[in-house]
Amino acid sequence: MSDLFSVETIWFTVLGYPMSYLEFIGTIFYLASVVLIARKNVLTWPVGIVSVILYLLLFYQFRLYSDAIEQIYYLAASAYGWWFWTRVGSRADSGLRVGFSPLPVLLRWAGVTAVLSVALGFVMTRVHEWAPAIFPEPAAFPFLDALTTVMSLVAMWLMARRRIESWVYWIIVDLLAVGIYTAKDIRFVALLYVVLLVIAVRGFLYWRRSGVGGAVEAEGLDSRAS
Repeated sequence: MSDLFSVETIWFTVLGYPMSYLEFIGTIFYLASVVLIARKNVLTWPVGIVSVILYLLLFYQFRLYSDAIEQIYYLAASAYGWWFWTRVGSRADSGLRVGFSPLPVLLRWAGVTAVLSVALGFVMTRVHEWAPAIFPEPAAFPFLDALTTVMSLVAMWLMARRRIESWVYWIIVDLLAVGIYTAKDIRFVALLYVVLLVIAVRGFLYWRRSGVGGAVEAEGLDSRAS
């Protein structure tokens, strides 16, 4: 791995904390993508792709394997979101406005999140035994990391579909992430998630005000998401 992409390559020190190029640049791009998506700006997706690649390298080196694997999904989801937002934005009759999903859809996603979090957490407790060449050390916080990973995956999909409840997922993820990254001594990323928590709350309020049309029809949403 190039020294530039190693967490051991320090750019500068802040209050005694060594800041790597990887952590700093990845965090700046990620923060920019969140600010953009809170304003419903399509540039959030290409900016986010850069942060995803950098964070994949960062989390892998800190043994946050669920988070690292999550970034691969983000690459695909970001590409989809970029395409989808561009397509919908050019179609005035698309009918897919910002809004909440119907209650059955909300409950279904909550159930999916719970089941997948437990399953992924179990896998992460054994992944270093099953694939030691790729994951040489035991995963850190396997179940908690799995929960934030699955919730992030669901939130990313819901956000690409312009669902307001995506911000509720992000708020919970940000709260948990502050604790995880503080415990792993990834301080700049932990601080980022404090900022992201504020942005998520503001994003939720902004999208809710924008979603005057209410929830989209369940059948229409499901047919496009399948």
